[in-house]
Amino acid sequence: MEKRLLIRSADPQDHKKIIAVMKDWWDGRDLTPMLPKLFLVHFCDTSLAAEQDSKLVGFLVGFLSQSRNDEAYIHFAGVHPNYRNRGIAASLYRRFFQLCRRHGRLIIRACTSPVNKGSIKFHEHMGFEIEPGDGKVEGIPVTLDYNRPGDHKVLFKKVL
Repeated sequence: MEKRLLIRSADPQDHKKIIAVMKDWWDGRDLTPMLPKLFLVHFCDTSLAAEQDSKLVGFLVGFLSQSRNDEAYIHFAGVHPNYRNRGIAASLYRRFFQLCRRHGRLIIRACTSPVNKGSIKFHEHMGFEIEPGDGKVEGIPVTLDYNRPGDHKVLFKKVL
């Protein structure tokens, strides 16, 4: 774990910082439309920012499900490429799990694209199970056309 790492609640002002780094952190993939500012307006109590020396090095955007009283969802999480494999993402996830437990949420869900092998490996390392889907991509179970045609997702579930 990095020294001087601060994990704090995210706030709406963090949106610009996060959007500014997303393309770089995701190897040029433009995922910014997946994270409108409203997530940091309405879910700032359950979203987190990780900073080192006042520099954003990671974030997690999550929320408590309003429809499923025992569930929470991690919508987006990322760590600066130069700061990966240092425990930052795991710290963000553990902090989110603590928030969930305090609110009686024992099921955590998340998803990723099958192309994101690092994310799949990380979620499995954190104790998430891949949920069965209605298709496979490179042997990985996926839910086909999750958000729109051609947008296949690997769905995860973790029971705390």
